[in-house]
Amino acid sequence: MRKELYFGLAIMAVLVLGLIVIMPWGNMTNGHLGLLMLGLVVVAIMLGFPTAFTLMGMGMAFAFFAYYSRSPDLALQQTLDLMVQRAFSVMTNDVLISIPLFVFMGYLVERANLIEKLFRSLHLALARVPGSLAVATLFTCAVFATATGIVGAVVTLMGLLALPTMLKSGYDVRVSAGVITAGGCLGILIPPSVMLIVYGATAGVSVVQLYAGAFFPGIMLAGLYILYVVMLAKLKPHLMPPLTAEQRFVPLPGFMERLQSANGARALPSLLRAVKGSRNLDVPSGQILRHLAIVLMPLIFFSALMLIIYRGTTAPIVADETAGLVEMGKEDQASPTSAAGDLQEPPKSADGVQEPPKDGVQEPPVEKSEGVSEPPGASKDVAAKEAVQEPPTALAKAAPAAGEASGPPPEARAAPTWFWTMLGIGGLLLLAFYAVFTFTRLEVFKMLLSSFFPLAFMILAVLGTIVFGLATPTEAAAVGSIGGLLLAAAYRQLNMTVLQESVFLTAKTSAMVCWLFVGSSIFSAAFALLGGQEIIENWVMSLGLTKVQFLVLSQVIIFLLGWPLEWTEIIVIFMPIFIPLLDNFGVDPLFFGLLVALNLQTAFLSPPVAMAAFYLKGVAPPHVTLNQIFAGMIPFMCIQVIALVLLYVFPEIGMWLPEVLYK
Repeated sequence: MRKELYFGLAIMAVLVLGLIVIMPWGNMTNGHLGLLMLGLVVVAIMLGFPTAFTLMGMGMAFAFFAYYSRSPDLALQQTLDLMVQRAFSVMTNDVLISIPLFVFMGYLVERANLIEKLFRSLHLALARVPGSLAVATLFTCAVFATATGIVGAVVTLMGLLALPTMLKSGYDVRVSAGVITAGGCLGILIPPSVMLIVYGATAGVSVVQLYAGAFFPGIMLAGLYILYVVMLAKLKPHLMPPLTAEQRFVPLPGFMERLQSANGARALPSLLRAVKGSRNLDVPSGQILRHLAIVLMPLIFFSALMLIIYRGTTAPIVADETAGLVEMGKEDQASPTSAAGDLQEPPKSADGVQEPPKDGVQEPPVEKSEGVSEPPGASKDVAAKEAVQEPPTALAKAAPAAGEASGPPPEARAAPTWFWTMLGIGGLLLLAFYAVFTFTRLEVFKMLLSSFFPLAFMILAVLGTIVFGLATPTEAAAVGSIGGLLLAAAYRQLNMTVLQESVFLTAKTSAMVCWLFVGSSIFSAAFALLGGQEIIENWVMSLGLTKVQFLVLSQVIIFLLGWPLEWTEIIVIFMPIFIPLLDNFGVDPLFFGLLVALNLQTAFLSPPVAMAAFYLKGVAPPHVTLNQIFAGMIPFMCIQVIALVLLYVFPEIGMWLPEVLYK
């Protein structure tokens, strides 16, 4: 702990010395006061002062200095007005409503005790993969972190559950610690992520598009972690020994053992033989049919998916009839002449529209003997008088509709070649799957059905409603909260104690985030009021940077800020400084947000304020030192840098899905 303390003090000393050297103490302006405020805030946060109240205190103090330099009499009133206005703007931000709902969902899922069953089922399902325990830990962390979004909770629970198991199996301490800390941090990147909501509210970017954009980068980062672990287990098996036969053993129920001994180890043919009745070995038919339905679930799911794709690809294309439509603004060219029967304007004189005669409108002459007479021409044929004729234009417009109704229906399209290729490959994979699907794997599959699939379904339902525009993030968060309640109730973990703890922790976390936003808003307003933003913008523009150089410089600064600060401070303090500069370099704020979200993964893995390391150290065995945890996190921090480079070189990884869905 002494080395980490010295490192933190060294960073603070560098900041203070930099402020002393850079500040023009003899010729201070308001802009320099803004830079001084920025440096003092970082030092105060590193000393342990609460972030939200430090931002508010510094912001109000320096805002008072700015107002006092202009109007001493109104300085106090203007400062208080600024505080009230900034706090009210945060209170009226609709995006922030989803934060307590997502946090509540996470705490409910955490207290439903799903993680133990999830880890057990995954590490049995991946028993033959090199480094299976580490891979199962990463899978569990990714799923659980996505469902909760709370890094501390995931790292702590996995430290209690997975770390003893890996150490008992002979795994290296550094590898085990690195896997748990890196996997636990995935929740701040993979949607639904609270960090993306905070960035979206700070930068004015759509949270829906951020969720869609962060989906594939999050999967890419998790895939890179798993690839690294598998390759390391292959190259250095002594760091991650394979599981023994005892660790891979799955006990079978008595009826399965009887069916296996009589009909074979493969689940599908054995259950089909037992359905006949002669080989059921006194096993109830209902039990056999239930397990047969579980075995056939992959086949049913694949068939339903292929049927939906087939209907979508072979549906006939119905062309919209536009023959009778006239483009707006071209009625004069398209309208028929007056000879066709259209109404004409009355002739106008040179003086315009004339008033009627002064005598008023006169009644027609009335014959005393006959009363009111018919107008001229009314005494003609009665049939001609009663027949109502459509104007020629109406007949012309009705003709295409009648022809369309009487025409042949559109023909269905032929299925494309890729569909049949997908169907063939899927069929072969299903045959291979059922060829090796034994009763042991059936038990593991049942464990996955009760632990992995409910969580995955809830996550996909929340993300799907957001990404496909079926619900706003707030509405989807409400649905997720209800899903968390149902999961806790289904696993018989929903009681008053769990509900009370979840509500209390949700209120605590939400209050922290909201106060952070209030402090950030006051701080940003004071910084702009002092002219600090203008000084930084002028300095950056004077460097003559290209777009690539600006992105590299900004990401390096954020990477270095991740050493002393957490992601919350980085977003609420420094994003309002970077965002106004993006237009000068033609950078999309959405793409910049994805880079920042991927970069901020390092904030949890970079010493000396690597919070994931301290979470793990709090529950690790005594012989696991903090230096070993830091050493295990370094390779995964390098993987995060590689993922950041890949996202910049191939921006379609993050931008493809938002462009497809929302353009």
